[in-house]
Amino acid sequence: MKIILGFVLIFFFAGCEKKHTSNLDGKKLLEEKCSACHNLDLPPKTFTDEKAPPMMAVAFHIKDFIKAGSESDKIPKAIDFVKDYVVNPNASKSFCDKKSLESYGVMPSQKANVTQNELEAIAEYMFEHYTLKNLTKAQAIENRLRKMPAGERLALKYNCLSCHKKEKDVVGPSFAKIAARYSDDVVYLKKSIEDGSAKRWKDYRGAVMPSFRNKISDKELDVLVEWISKMKRIKEI
Repeated sequence: MKIILGFVLIFFFAGCEKKHTSNLDGKKLLEEKCSACHNLDLPPKTFTDEKAPPMMAVAFHIKDFIKAGSESDKIPKAIDFVKDYVVNPNASKSFCDKKSLESYGVMPSQKANVTQNELEAIAEYMFEHYTLKNLTKAQAIENRLRKMPAGERLALKYNCLSCHKKEKDVVGPSFAKIAARYSDDVVYLKKSIEDGSAKRWKDYRGAVMPSFRNKISDKELDVLVEWISKMKRIKEI
């Protein structure tokens, strides 16, 4: 948000003739306007049939190759480049290498699909989100997730860990307690996750678990329940 705040201050002192984009959601616009062709993941995923380079590569390339008098001028110039190139694309303007241009071609003009204010919001978000710092953080999280059991990854994905810990009671009972109670009735445990549970556990101040029906697939539910069931062994040890 520091970059966005910086732009707001620049625009304020420059005068009121330029419309602010602070009321536009750059992330949402990026997903709506760009995800059909560009992969938005950080770190990016690549596909053999991808229509355009990953957005991270686009942002990094523009920042690396944009000419600016000083480092502080780079982001404003990069934003201006995006606003121009997206509506007036041309091979001579592109920062892509020859091989990439041959592979992807020059992007079609999006003049009819996006406004200048929307492009400004998109570009601000792009250069705020796709940074080396954020890439390093994302890679560290991915490495951590790869080392986790599949069931624990699902518990993280569906935010189960905000209410339950492996051996510690939080909002709800620990997974070890849940595993001990339902060790002989996996079907009932699955049903409790799908339907939600209310007043099944005393001493939790009336906390109610929401239903996960139609939110989690049958396959994922099997993996999650198997992982929870193993928590009984932790408690016994």
